[in-house]
Amino acid sequence: VQLQASGGGLVQPGGSLRLSCAASRRVFSIAAMGWYRQAPGKRRELVADITGSGTTNYVDSVKGRFTISRDNAKNTVYLQMNSLKPEDTAVYYCNARMKAYYWSDYDDYWGQGTQVTVSS
Repeated sequence: VQLQASGGGLVQPGGSLRLSCAASRRVFSIAAMGWYRQAPGKRRELVADITGSGTTNYVDSVKGRFTISRDNAKNTVYLQMNSLKPEDTAVYYCNARMKAYYWSDYDDYWGQGTQVTVSS
C-alpha cells in the first residue's frame, strides 16, 4: 500500500492551496491520518491530524488557517491551507496509520512528500 500526495506548489503570501493524499488501494482499516512538514534545516513536525471519527488536532501556528478533513470512502485525507505565510514553506508529508489486511497490525505509512513554497 502506498500513499500518494498531490497539490503542492508555489503560492503568494495570503494565498491558498489544497493538499490531497490517497491510499493506492483499499485497506482493511485506517485509524488516524495526518500531515507533517519539514522545512530546510528543521525537524519534521506534525501540522494536523484527524481520527477515524473526525476529531482533529492542529499545531498552534496553523490554527484558524488550515483545515484537515478525510473521506473514508476514498481513503483520502485533505489539507486546506488558507492565508499562507512564507514560514509555511516546507515539504509536506501525509501519514496514515493503517491496517492493510484484517490479520495485520496497524502500521504507519508515509506519502512521498509534496513541496509547498510561499513566496512573492
